[in-house]
Amino acid sequence: WTMLNPLGNMLILTFVFSNFFKNAIPHFPVYILSGLLVWNFFAQATNAAISGLVWGGSLLKRIYIPSTVFGVSAIGTALVNLVISIVPLIIVMLVDRAPFYWSMLYLPISILILTAFTLGFGLFISSLAVFFPDVGEMYQVLLTAWMYLTPIIYPESMIPENSLPFFRINPMYWMVKMFRIPIVEGRFPIWQEILPALAWVVGILIVGWLYFTSKSEEYAYRV
Repeated sequence: WTMLNPLGNMLILTFVFSNFFKNAIPHFPVYILSGLLVWNFFAQATNAAISGLVWGGSLLKRIYIPSTVFGVSAIGTALVNLVISIVPLIIVMLVDRAPFYWSMLYLPISILILTAFTLGFGLFISSLAVFFPDVGEMYQVLLTAWMYLTPIIYPESMIPENSLPFFRINPMYWMVKMFRIPIVEGRFPIWQEILPALAWVVGILIVGWLYFTSKSEEYAYRV
């Protein structure tokens, strides 16, 4: 299912949106799947961080374990799934006759940037979910809106020029871009693209970690 889930989503989205964007995006299935892999990793890991801390919190009342274990383990599981899910991407590239570029050697760095951002955000959102139970349900709605506000199934070129600054304050815009550029555009990201992604990573990792650890002593009484 790790491989079939993103592949199935890609096939559905490709079929639905191919008439709109196929001519605007060369190797459209590769474009969609590369974005979906990033998004699926982020959504799966952050959801698992929330459920792990909320539903597994009873362990905190019985034995001492660092509460960060729930967030880190969620990221680890999603990371394994992401690596496995690259197999369907390679298959689709072969079927679609998409070129393989040397720039794809940059992907481990892209994955590291994505993982660090997801860890920070996962710690922050899971901590909020402990104190505000409705956050878990509201987060599902946020994820849906967030996905469509990120250029995953549509080309960035269709975004109006005056709206680009709004899209560029979206951290997932940069996470998807870091992963997609080496695959679709066949080049290494430039510093103007790397620095915004790193800024988001450092910022959310510090905020998420500090907020999570500052509340860690209260988790056992809240879950």
